[in-house]
Amino acid sequence: MGISRQQASECLCSDDLIGVGMEADAVRRRLHPEGVVSYAVECAVSMTDGMCAGGKAGEASHQRLYDEIRNTIDLGSTGVRLVSCLDSYSMPRKIDCCEAIVRGIRQRFPSLWIEALSPTEILALVADNGRDLRETITRLRDAGLDSIACDDIHSKCSLADWINVHRTAHYLGMRTVATLHFGAGETLSQRIDTLAAIRQLQEETGGFAAFVPVATEAVSGRELDAVTAVEQLKTLAVARVFLDNIENIQWNGSAQGLKVLQTGLRFGANDAGSVAPKGIGASEEDLRRIIRDAGFQPVQRDTPYRTMFLN
Repeated sequence: MGISRQQASECLCSDDLIGVGMEADAVRRRLHPEGVVSYAVECAVSMTDGMCAGGKAGEASHQRLYDEIRNTIDLGSTGVRLVSCLDSYSMPRKIDCCEAIVRGIRQRFPSLWIEALSPTEILALVADNGRDLRETITRLRDAGLDSIACDDIHSKCSLADWINVHRTAHYLGMRTVATLHFGAGETLSQRIDTLAAIRQLQEETGGFAAFVPVATEAVSGRELDAVTAVEQLKTLAVARVFLDNIENIQWNGSAQGLKVLQTGLRFGANDAGSVAPKGIGASEEDLRRIIRDAGFQPVQRDTPYRTMFLN
């Protein structure tokens, strides 16, 4: 292990931001000596309750989904994240419906990486369909699902349940991404507990492709009440050193802001997350410029971190 729990706590409390960042940068350079920062081009599309309807209404909803995905592929997307709200009861929690959606996408887009259903949503499917966890994930995998989606560990399900969903997915051959949402009132000890649990599972399965620390937004909505840039960077740096058995640390520009992203590339991050295809949201060229200005070579990757595209 790069550092102990006690050392992680001391780093999170330290006033020596630069020193903590230098330690993280050293780990980053050891794991990624090539001096590149990767990013993916992918889209997010929403699953709606209409997709579970029968007859022509359901068919029309599915066709709208396929058309939206095809448009983003034409613009350069290599993966799709299906956004759903199963845990809020806004759509029927039926595994048959989820299977049909994933299978329809896989049949039409065989090479597309499909990510969907957070651990919380998978647990909802387990509870409402009388299936066990392994069977539920197996059915989704066999329908064409490549990976489960990220979510906030603390707000929706217990850490133990979250870990168990990822463990099951790993043993079924899926690579997943671990996300820590911090700054929502948790203690530093709880933050470290989460990092330790993620590290332990990675030692067991090797199934995490990346780790993503994400600062939560202030409940008040005021920027002054949000997690400071200093705390964001310290948490990123500590995660990089603590989780030295996870190859990739992602620091998402769309979540943190491009300037904080640029600084984070010197605090242990080697990946800038994803950018939407051309014409949707932030510019890919802006992201590439930020990476170059930080002293790195920008390289596009596919969603599962398997292939780099030099462009």
